[in-house]
Amino acid sequence: MYLEIVSPEATLFSGEVTSVAVPGVNGEFQMLKDHAPIVSLLGKGNVKIYGDVEIEEEFQDKFSKGEKNETLLSISSGTIEMKGNKVIVLAD
Repeated sequence: MYLEIVSPEATLFSGEVTSVAVPGVNGEFQMLKDHAPIVSLLGKGNVKIYGDVEIEEEFQDKFSKGEKNETLLSISSGTIEMKGNKVIVLAD
């Protein structure tokens, strides 16, 4: 599936991923390929990206590596939309 993470300053990441887990306002949830369409608010926490991920050099300081070979992006809030195997995260 295709993931795009957009902040007010720039598009931080765009590319193919295996799955993504996000901090929903009612708890963390994960999306895999062919997930049902969804729109949700996000709370404070980490966006966890799974798969072979390459972050552009100018944004590498915003991301970190997690324990389970995941790439993490800390956010304070945001919104997520998944439709047709494309996930868009609008993050603050």
